[in-house]
Amino acid sequence: MITIVCKNIKYLPKEKVLRDPIHNYIYIQHQVILDLINTREFQRLRRIKQLGTSNLTFHGAEHSRFTHSVGVYEITRRICDIFVRNYPSHNPTDGLWNDDERLVALCAALLHDIGHGAYSHTFEHIFNTNHEEMTVKIITSEQTEVNAVLRQVSDDFPAQVASVITKTYPNKQVVQIISSQIDADRMDYLLRDSYYTGTNYGSFDLTRILRVMRPAKEGIVFDISGMHAVEDYIVSRFQMYQQVYFHPVSRSMEVILNHLLQRAKDLSRTHKLKSALGTYYLKPFFEGQADLEAYLRLDDGVLNTCFEAWRDSDDEILADLASRFLDRHPFKSVKFTATTANLLDPLRQMVAQAGFDPNYYTAENDSFDLPYDSYSSQTDKGQIKLIQKDGSLSELSAVSPLVLAITGKFLGDKRFFFPKEMLGTDAEVDLLVNPAFRTHLKNDHLI
Repeated sequence: MITIVCKNIKYLPKEKVLRDPIHNYIYIQHQVILDLINTREFQRLRRIKQLGTSNLTFHGAEHSRFTHSVGVYEITRRICDIFVRNYPSHNPTDGLWNDDERLVALCAALLHDIGHGAYSHTFEHIFNTNHEEMTVKIITSEQTEVNAVLRQVSDDFPAQVASVITKTYPNKQVVQIISSQIDADRMDYLLRDSYYTGTNYGSFDLTRILRVMRPAKEGIVFDISGMHAVEDYIVSRFQMYQQVYFHPVSRSMEVILNHLLQRAKDLSRTHKLKSALGTYYLKPFFEGQADLEAYLRLDDGVLNTCFEAWRDSDDEILADLASRFLDRHPFKSVKFTATTANLLDPLRQMVAQAGFDPNYYTAENDSFDLPYDSYSSQTDKGQIKLIQKDGSLSELSAVSPLVLAITGKFLGDKRFFFPKEMLGTDAEVDLLVNPAFRTHLKNDHLI
């Protein structure tokens, strides 16, 4: 455990608040937090949706990475307040909370998602970027406003904040507050995503969980009296992934977005991408020469404007995919398994015979989540541990039959995506001859 040596920690003369539908008030007490929020790099997060294409399924899901990031900050601030009030450290080896760690925890919480790009996960897949690596670059690069603000605390403060993101920071408590199987990040996005999608799957008792969190030498543990609140959180996370994050329509729109960007990239390689707008913003990425400045220029709105320009492209595939994405015309999909996977190639041939290029109009997509991992066979990193009345620690699934039932199980499905136009064609008739696929199509309400 280390103590931060800071040149300059300023408190605001009067705390500022942000109104928030999830946390009511978000309290800002340090000048550095206010200054970070006001940087160019952090304000960019207002223009990046938290759930990517999910707003095309759940129309209320218009919330941004900005709102989530300040929410994670607020949960972290509350955790620090509870820890310093109930579990203050009295010596460096007692495993309790040293409040000198507060500022690095708050800054890491606020900045943990600052490296997310436009339509982040799809963009990362096409252009080989990594949002965590970009987060570290934004924090440590002397070219950014974020770095300048952090260096006002101390010269090595940016590196300390970045080490929390990379999970190399010496204090496990700080790291696990930001990144673990039950952390401020996950707790905020479950509650926030549930609220904005209009679902109740992500609801759990945040207040109770924060009350039973405790610092320990092992990192963060939970009082055994709060086991049922922790169980509820695990189940809520499981339900959100199965019902919201893995929704077939959202995945379909991600497939179209993926193919749209890939088509633009392919055209750029052969100098056939004629849109000046798309070429200007995306050329560095098409050519693999994008720097941090080029990355920070992009947001969801910039990409959407490129897509609008591509509607009028001379390339029929690019124009069609752009229209499908902007006008919300998702592909249809069918579940497949190892038993029915052998039917995918014939289906691709049918799609080609119907006049669609299978490279851009079909896709295999698998979405699986591990609701809880006990890591019992190798390491205890990330385990949720409950502290018993006698001070001993128990891993959650060892004392919770409910959690044990989903521990270590990857849950989700595999889907094959294809143009909706294929339904009602001779290809569909051929497809329905196979009883296995017919069953899947019926289950997915395609017939």
